[in-house]
Amino acid sequence: MLASGVDLERLNIDAPHTLPRASEHLPQDIELIETLINKGFAYTTSDGVYFDTSKDTRYGKLGGQISQESSEARVVSISEKRNSKDFALWKLNTSVGFESPWGVGFPGWHIECSAMSHEYLGKHFDIHTGGIDLAPIHHNNEIAQSENAFDEPYVNYWIHNAFVNVQNGKMAKSEGNFITLATLIEKNILPLSYRYWLLQARYNTPVNFSFEALEAAQHAYLKLLRTVRSYPKTGIVHAHYKDRFISFIEDDLDTPQALALIWELVKDVSVTPETKRATIMDFDQVLGLNLEYAVIPDTYIEVSNLPIQIQELIAQREDARKNKDFALSDTLREEVKKQGFIVEDKPEGPQISQSS
Repeated sequence: MLASGVDLERLNIDAPHTLPRASEHLPQDIELIETLINKGFAYTTSDGVYFDTSKDTRYGKLGGQISQESSEARVVSISEKRNSKDFALWKLNTSVGFESPWGVGFPGWHIECSAMSHEYLGKHFDIHTGGIDLAPIHHNNEIAQSENAFDEPYVNYWIHNAFVNVQNGKMAKSEGNFITLATLIEKNILPLSYRYWLLQARYNTPVNFSFEALEAAQHAYLKLLRTVRSYPKTGIVHAHYKDRFISFIEDDLDTPQALALIWELVKDVSVTPETKRATIMDFDQVLGLNLEYAVIPDTYIEVSNLPIQIQELIAQREDARKNKDFALSDTLREEVKKQGFIVEDKPEGPQISQSS
């Protein structure tokens, strides 16, 4: 759902140090392909240059996910290929392409990733992320070409995120069901409420998108913001809660448990308010909810923060709605409005804003 650097900022995501373009790294692509050819892991055909998977006894080791069927489904059958799993390192194309030792063409998309990773992160780095759909073929191909070119492990940890699903399947531009962050903002969903919603599930667990779920997440996020801001700033981090938080994060980024721990801490009467604030702010260095500086919308008010008489009117109205006494419900809504507040009915309960 990201579209720009502005969106990254809105979601409190640190900008990368560099955003390399594949078209600017053709020399690195060519150098890497030449290395694989010289080491006997690649061969040329009339169509281009291919990686010889039969020369790599560990090919497909990432999750053991590559199969004969899955790899064949992703490539066009070419009679000159030695093996069905062999993948293109350079494709010849005389009408559109770039100069290379093998003729005019363009690099395969697998080699581009390995070349740019090598350029900016080195031959061996710690963490590689991506969608779960990239694991079976693209990431296994990255591993094969990188490890055989450089003779050392490529990546220590692979983190594959699951899909955000909508009613008709995964969210994707190709499916015509792609929702941007701007769409959420138009519907009064804060970007960090969306982040909070994502943290309610593990990164490798599919989530089902709905605006109702986002509204509920926003309700919880704003409640957390106001709660934390109400605590004094003079506390120190609670050692036991921090140990538990670290254990959840180290358990394959178990963010749902980490969020649940925050609410457990909020309700823990044995911990002072200032310690709660210091501890939750410490957690937020990992969760990135920007609890210290996020702007709280002026129009949204927690029912518990309203004057007692307004709380009573809203409670009476809720009872009237449950009893299907809509005439009384409308009367009470107007009474609340006279007191300077507007009631909107949401799935998670009444949402209150101050009337202008």
